[in-house]
Amino acid sequence: MLITFRHYDTLRLFVEVGQHRSFSDAAEILNMTKGAISYQIKVLEADLGVNLFERSPRGAVLTEEGSRLMTLARPLFRNIEAELATFKGVNTNQLTVGMSSYFASRWLSPRLMEFMQEHPDIQLRIQPMTQLTDLERQGVDLAIRWGNGAWDDVEIEPFMPMPSWPVGNPKAAEKVQRIGLKRAFSEFTLLRDHDGSTAWSEWLASAGLPDQTRKDTLIIPDPNVRVQAVIDGQGIALNDALVMRELEEGTLVRLSDVELESYGYFLARPRRAKHAESVDAFIHWLHRL
Repeated sequence: MLITFRHYDTLRLFVEVGQHRSFSDAAEILNMTKGAISYQIKVLEADLGVNLFERSPRGAVLTEEGSRLMTLARPLFRNIEAELATFKGVNTNQLTVGMSSYFASRWLSPRLMEFMQEHPDIQLRIQPMTQLTDLERQGVDLAIRWGNGAWDDVEIEPFMPMPSWPVGNPKAAEKVQRIGLKRAFSEFTLLRDHDGSTAWSEWLASAGLPDQTRKDTLIIPDPNVRVQAVIDGQGIALNDALVMRELEEGTLVRLSDVELESYGYFLARPRRAKHAESVDAFIHWLHRL
């Protein structure tokens, strides 16, 4: 058979960038540099003779041609990866749950022993993650994911509604009191979890404030590091009730009553994953808490 297309490896990179809408996020997941992925995508675009992405301040946006290719390529790669996973077999007594270290340390950790006592036959592994995407490739059976639940790469189940709102250190709070919310927020650095995040844009719109440019942002994927950066005065961030200790201590201050009501924690599992008994047992236990 004559092979006329020779960029299948790059096509896989294209799918990764397309589903995350970010060259930076794809680079982190694939353990590559952002420059290397950008170069490979340019090679693919040159071979196809079309632009697949529009580079914008909000990330990598698929063009019409890019969307068509994504619709074709993404399910094919998913099918291949799912079939390869079956070669390894499934051990229903092993369970890998992915989540941020922030959620693990602040909410889940004190409760884990109860699950272990109820299910001594399940070998549980908690996998700290900053990028809760591409769960199949990372060997994650279930993830606890923060956001608004608007994801199409996984099966989503609501778990813990927890509205988000902006926090800063006491100096930031004093600044808001002194010059007002609108002016203060125009001068703050907004800390985000990843390039493609829309959480701050949604909050600013809810508060009736203008959106910020990329110059006003700092990407810190690890939520615990982001909390410390706010305390250290590096910017402000969107947080939730899991920072109650810092609020009570006064190292963090809530800056506004406006909140993202649809945000919280969701259970996410790979779309093509088999519903193992261990996963179902863990989900059932979580909903009882």
